[in-house]
Amino acid sequence: MLAVKSMDVRDNFKALCDRVFHGETLIVSRPRNENIVMLSETEYNDMMKAKKNAEYLAMLDKSMAEAETGGFITKTIADLEEYE
Repeated sequence: MLAVKSMDVRDNFKALCDRVFHGETLIVSRPRNENIVMLSETEYNDMMKAKKNAEYLAMLDKSMAEAETGGFITKTIADLEEYE
């Protein structure tokens, strides 16, 4: 992980982008501690995928817990056909 000042980013943007692209995470320190993190698109996509997977697994866990406590309704095909 690399930390730089925002002024250094302006002066070395291409070199820093190359480092980020090759796996380095960059923290850009800004006034009033309003820092940002710069990472590659691949790393960002991996993080978003992991987040979505975690959300999906949490939903499945919740559904399983509801099913185990009897929180579901059983319908037959005939019951469902009545809705048509």
